[in-house]
Amino acid sequence: MSTDEPAPQRKNPLHGVTLERIVTDLYTAYGWERLGEMVNVRCFTHDPSVPSSLKFLRRTPWAREKVESLYLWHLRELKRAGQG
Repeated sequence: MSTDEPAPQRKNPLHGVTLERIVTDLYTAYGWERLGEMVNVRCFTHDPSVPSSLKFLRRTPWAREKVESLYLWHLRELKRAGQG
């Protein structure tokens, strides 16, 4: 089994997914208002945009973890509904 990728990354569903893609997919699926309810951070509730959200999430690990967790939940829900 020859691969350049370590085993833990192969099983990581976020491997290769950019934070921009995560934020954009969640915004597309839920909109800013609902996203702000799901993850109550100012970058989603006050004058939200993808660039401002990325700036905040890149420097705020706890918020990024919440958004990544929501994204994983979102992917599971899509798969459960047969859309993923």
